[in-house]
Amino acid sequence: MPRKKQAPTKTSSPALPLSRDRVLQAALQLADREGLDALSMRNLAQKLSVQAMSLYNHVANKDDLIDGMVDLVVGEIVLPQITADWQSEMRKRAISAHQVLLDHPWATLPLVSRINVGPSMLRYIDATLGCLREAGFSWEMADHAWNAIDSHVYGFTLQELNFPIAAEDYATTAQAFLPLIPADQYPYMHAISQEVITKRYDGLHPFELGLDLLLAGLDQLRDRI
Repeated sequence: MPRKKQAPTKTSSPALPLSRDRVLQAALQLADREGLDALSMRNLAQKLSVQAMSLYNHVANKDDLIDGMVDLVVGEIVLPQITADWQSEMRKRAISAHQVLLDHPWATLPLVSRINVGPSMLRYIDATLGCLREAGFSWEMADHAWNAIDSHVYGFTLQELNFPIAAEDYATTAQAFLPLIPADQYPYMHAISQEVITKRYDGLHPFELGLDLLLAGLDQLRDRI
């Protein structure tokens, strides 16, 4: 009688070692899914199936954690290259930054409200300054230029993430608020509301329109000291 084959013994896969990158990636996923307010060392430890205290071997504190997460986000943004067509490079950079920040809705506020000196941020700034300097901008105007572009990116992103009216509701919302803006008191607001109500104008503000206006204006300032 043939011997019965024994089932192979199952072996558990070794747990991935904890590292700074693993901690930051897990924190990034948690913030993307639940928001930055939901991020705590305890929640993060549970996600990683470790004790909370073990996280402190890889991040100094929650501030260090957030700074590292922001640097990961910045690392996803397309860097501008040094070419003769600086406007195209800065345009690609801005569009990429806007999309990356929409993909990580929690990230814009810590990006603009903290001092970030991570390697991705330093590469990002250096590449941006290099693109503008080699295009002929003075140091001062290069600094003004990239900050003006980033102000557009950050402000537009925050408004898009937090605007209280969905695009498909613009016309009905304008109709509902029309009695509050009578034509005899607010003629221009009343008139543009009518444009939206009748759908002659959709009321949408394209990100790239404002960006192109900025780039065209900045091109006129390249020679300014």
